[in-house]
Amino acid sequence: MPARASSTADFEHMFDLAPVSLWLEDWSAVRQLLDRWRGQGVTDVVAHLRSHPQCVREYGASIRILKVNQRTLTLFSAPDQATLEASLDRVFRGDMFDSAVAELGQLWSGALEFSNQTVNYALDGRRLDVFIRGRVLPGHEALWDRVLVSLEDNTAQERARVQLQESERHARLLFEHSPTSLWVEDFSEVKRLLDGVRERGIVDLQTFLKVHPEFIVRCMREIRVLDVNRATLALFGARDKQVLLANLERVFRDEMRDSFAEQLLDLWDGKLMQQREVVNYNLAGEPVSAHMQFAVQEEHSQDWGLVLLSFVDISARKKAEAYLEYLGKHDVLTGLRNRAYYTEELNRLARKGPWPVAVIAIDLNGLKSINDEHGHAVGDALLRRAGEVLAKAVDAPGCAARIGGDEFCVLLPGADDRAAQALVERIGSLLELNNQFYAGQPLSLAMGMAVARGGDQIAAAVHGADRAMYSAKARYYEAADVNRRHG
Repeated sequence: MPARASSTADFEHMFDLAPVSLWLEDWSAVRQLLDRWRGQGVTDVVAHLRSHPQCVREYGASIRILKVNQRTLTLFSAPDQATLEASLDRVFRGDMFDSAVAELGQLWSGALEFSNQTVNYALDGRRLDVFIRGRVLPGHEALWDRVLVSLEDNTAQERARVQLQESERHARLLFEHSPTSLWVEDFSEVKRLLDGVRERGIVDLQTFLKVHPEFIVRCMREIRVLDVNRATLALFGARDKQVLLANLERVFRDEMRDSFAEQLLDLWDGKLMQQREVVNYNLAGEPVSAHMQFAVQEEHSQDWGLVLLSFVDISARKKAEAYLEYLGKHDVLTGLRNRAYYTEELNRLARKGPWPVAVIAIDLNGLKSINDEHGHAVGDALLRRAGEVLAKAVDAPGCAARIGGDEFCVLLPGADDRAAQALVERIGSLLELNNQFYAGQPLSLAMGMAVARGGDQIAAAVHGADRAMYSAKARYYEAADVNRRHG
């Protein structure tokens, strides 16, 4: 057998048994088509094809298939080449316009090869994602009468890629539209700083942070925010991400440093998932109470390069809790402490002092008759005025409380008789100013005081202050009765 015949036989054999789909084609008519377009003055073939889409069909009709291999027949579920050629309208269908334009664009620019990703269809209806490579064979560059085209079936990879893109798009939508504030952050520099401290031989981070509070601030500044969602912008009152990221020092400040120090201690101990209540600030300067959840993503547990944080706004709950706590310790009408708080404080002082403790018992004179003659609204107004006077007069650590309908008591830790008497006089002065400010029914208070020198005397001091107050109250009514008789 001549050498050339043997070589041709080898080529035929390799062509037919190749593991990829191979098409041997005659593109001489394509070459003539491109030359004709050039002769017509076309300079930008891509623009030309987009303006004249029928030219793409003309291009497809100019390709003549010479031979396909067995892998091609198998891939396209064709029993033979004749059946495949007779069914090309079923193979090359759908939106192949862009891939055809891409092929012609490469050839138009002078290349003798092209490649693109496209979609074909098998004769049994299966969609095939294929990567096409075409090459004008050596020796045929003048006419393009021999072009070898390979099709690599990457349907599985393309589907996986599309599914991944869809998954990423879905995850992005969930992130962006989550009703919870979400932050994606990079803590890798924080880890580097903590590792540096550990390498210096520090084993007690809590003590280290107390001695070096600037380390906390430094770690906070090394956090890199990668992304935030829409709920975050709404929660912190930011127009866009750029505005928020440019003002993080206004968001994470004051109380946040203490909670961040706790966060650092947990990270030091290997706790890569954390949750705690924190206080941040929106860009208007208003506090935002939030329940924070912090999680270093598992694939970044060694470098902390990807951290997800969520902030759930609990400001309304915290305000409600604070109000309930306020109601539990305050009298709503006067704004002073209530009887429950007074009893608790009295017991605490009896146990711990500091000594001496002064007790001033106070009663609003004439409340019953005022309620009977003028109505409870007038009586309540007098009680509120009494609350104003006592709140103004008594400073911490003193405690002014309404302990009954018209009964009040002031506890003064660390106060002797002179301090107690000074406060009684101060209350009297403020009472006169209050009566000058409010027209109508005057406010009158009966007061009595006593001092306990130790915990065992506190109950006796309360009784002593009550007796002294009742004596003052009796003098008030005696004087009122004399005034009525001589009025």
